[in-house]
Amino acid sequence: MGIMKFSKKPVEPSPLTSQPPESSASDTEPPKDEADFQSVPAGTEEKGNIFDQGGKNYRTLGRWDTVLVLFTNQLGLGILSLPSTIKTLGIVPGIIAILGIGALSWYAAYELLQFYRKHPNVVSIVEMTRIVGGPWFESFAGFVMMIQVVFIVASATVTLSVALNTLSSHATCTVIWILVACIACYILSIPRTMKFVSKAGIPNAVSVVAACLIVLISLAVSGPATAPEGWHKEIKVVGNPTFRDGLNACLRVVFSYAGTFTFPSYMAEMRDPAKDFRFALAVLEIVSTLFYIAMAVALYCLAGDLTTSPVLSAASSIPAKVAYGIILPAVVATALSIGHTGCKYVYVTAMRQMRATHQVTDNSVKSWVTWILSVTGFWVLIFVISNVIPIFDSILSITAATTIPWFTYGFAAIFWLHLNKGLYFSTWQKGLLTVGNVVMIGLTLFMNAGGLWAAITELLDLFANNKDGIGGVFSCGDNSIF
Repeated sequence: MGIMKFSKKPVEPSPLTSQPPESSASDTEPPKDEADFQSVPAGTEEKGNIFDQGGKNYRTLGRWDTVLVLFTNQLGLGILSLPSTIKTLGIVPGIIAILGIGALSWYAAYELLQFYRKHPNVVSIVEMTRIVGGPWFESFAGFVMMIQVVFIVASATVTLSVALNTLSSHATCTVIWILVACIACYILSIPRTMKFVSKAGIPNAVSVVAACLIVLISLAVSGPATAPEGWHKEIKVVGNPTFRDGLNACLRVVFSYAGTFTFPSYMAEMRDPAKDFRFALAVLEIVSTLFYIAMAVALYCLAGDLTTSPVLSAASSIPAKVAYGIILPAVVATALSIGHTGCKYVYVTAMRQMRATHQVTDNSVKSWVTWILSVTGFWVLIFVISNVIPIFDSILSITAATTIPWFTYGFAAIFWLHLNKGLYFSTWQKGLLTVGNVVMIGLTLFMNAGGLWAAITELLDLFANNKDGIGGVFSCGDNSIF
């Protein structure tokens, strides 16, 4: 928590504005800001973005609201694949992977908070990239972020269709179930503030824990659904995966921490992010990492070599259906929390293009029409993508290898290097942090190259094996697990 104390040099002028170098907390004159944003008084780093000006104040998230929003964002689809990660890597390497990737994600999220405190006029991680690299970098980052948002939300929508097909024994066309899921999420996305997402925090956490416990009890009582008579489970303390399988297993862990890119959007809607976000982040990372390890190891030890992904499929038919039904709120919450970030980015970008950022928080006809159009366009795109992608797990792996590493680790390291330019080796502590952030960028590039190769080759193998009997795009075929 003492990282910010190392830097004594004023931050360089932001490409986002024409203001002079940013003042320190001891300066008396507030920096000038462009017309798009409210000016930021010196010494009040946590105030001053477009969400607390004009009409309705969007900065409504308190400390515990933020905790709930972060849990809603992180506890969802990711946990369902972690037992198979333990199966691939083995118990000890799997635990090390979850701990290591979790700790790295925690540090990267704290770096985002550092950058936000220096530039509190931003409302998303994409606007942070504009400060570092100018408009072209912001445009590129915005495009890449929307790709990530669309594929994550589409995976949640397809998961909803799988659950509905499972619960109804494929009572209707899969396209209809995807449409039902998109319409439900669309209606729930109409509110314009993030605070409504926090309302899903408790149901989200309860549904994830309950679904995992149901599968846990089912496996303990009756074993895996596909276990043959006389089956004896095989538990690996240390696995022996191929390079591709091991890398894909680690990418699944990265995906379980992939919500980091939404954190600046939550900071922008907090009443006191400088004080409360560190607390909320600590609660999130500690509790979620311990939960990931406990559930992943326990479920693997019960299912052994028959562990599946998603893990709900390992249980027998009735408990699996019950678990899918109970976890529906968590899947919906994932779609809402990630999807709302995408909708808000489109909305703010559209209002900026109309030179109407001063109306972002208004209850005017222009602001509401723009918001409704943004939400509508987003969910129409989700409906199309959800019907076009036949094997969403593999497409997600590709997304995890291309976009998630940058938004979870790479950009945070770049922001830190930007904040500390000229001070990289001013002290030995600063030197270690500099090396660490350069290594983070290197790991990001490795996940891009190696991860993309692993994900694409796995996808080609699945197509060659006609995985799950996929019938093509906009197929009415049953995509459920049974």
